[in-house]
Amino acid sequence: MNTILRRFSVAGLATITVLGTGNAFAYGAGDWFTHFGVAKVSPKSDNGHFGGLDMDVDVDDDTGFAFTLGYRFLDNWGVELLAAQPFKHDINLNGDDLASTKHLPPTLTLQYYPLGGTDAWVQPYIGAGVNYTHFSDEDLDVGSLDLDDSWGAAGQLGVDLLVDDHWSFNAAAWYIDIDSDATAKVGGQSYDTTVHIDPWVVMAGVGYRF
Repeated sequence: MNTILRRFSVAGLATITVLGTGNAFAYGAGDWFTHFGVAKVSPKSDNGHFGGLDMDVDVDDDTGFAFTLGYRFLDNWGVELLAAQPFKHDINLNGDDLASTKHLPPTLTLQYYPLGGTDAWVQPYIGAGVNYTHFSDEDLDVGSLDLDDSWGAAGQLGVDLLVDDHWSFNAAAWYIDIDSDATAKVGGQSYDTTVHIDPWVVMAGVGYRF
């Protein structure tokens, strides 16, 4: 978490330093764009507890390919959809690697660009929206595991560093509220809990404006 905040502090300082400088790129209303790169999903610690099994749940990080598709309907406002390949997470129960799952986390955000429509080559943005997470391929070494799909709120911070009229470098982070009702079946008995994943998703890559 501290590493994430430090990275965005550096990005913020860079934004302040170059504010007011730029070239005639003028990203704004009517632009379609995509970002693609590598994303790391970092769930919070202490994700839940199976009371009947007396087992603490801890969901590990995973890294994979991700991309977005967005549209700027006004100079300062746009929408963006985050998509990715399925992420696979090992799940530790009382510190032992006993379970795993895959998930897809499509996330739609409404974004505000304070410098949209200007010639600034640094384009920071902030967003808020909704996430839907689909779980699949759940596995439990000592029985079976089922994780319900999740709906939750999402917040976003990001910045584009414009290279030319089409290409940019991008860094972005989402905080996503992911809570899943989980059922573990062990020895013929069912045990229920709510798994609070609530990850930071940090992505770095390149962007392209159509």
